[in-house]
Amino acid sequence: MLAGIAGHARDEAPRECCGLLAGKADFIDEYIRTRNARASEVAFEVDPADHIAAMKSLRTRGRAILGAYHSHPRTPAVPSPTDLAEAHGADFFYVIVSLAGEVPDIRAYRLLEGAFVDVPFVPVP
Repeated sequence: MLAGIAGHARDEAPRECCGLLAGKADFIDEYIRTRNARASEVAFEVDPADHIAAMKSLRTRGRAILGAYHSHPRTPAVPSPTDLAEAHGADFFYVIVSLAGEVPDIRAYRLLEGAFVDVPFVPVP
């Protein structure tokens, strides 16, 4: 899964990529590539049509969207002020993949009391 997310980031560079994270409870085991409606190098917005299609597909399989991921093509995998301003809530996982180094750096966060906090990120192959 992480290799797929990193691949999506590379495919979209120098623009930011974005996608959704799906699973059950707090267990994420699927990523869904979506289009970046902003087509930007510094911001992202999951395409609304892609979001709706993913929700419908997941619902039929008894699954849910548990988070979102996006890339930082030139900066670290640390939430930006824009990421914080556009965050949705504490029940959501936020994953950022940075392409700033030789190897992609992928980190996970949750929103707690208005700030992002690192969360344990145990990748599943």
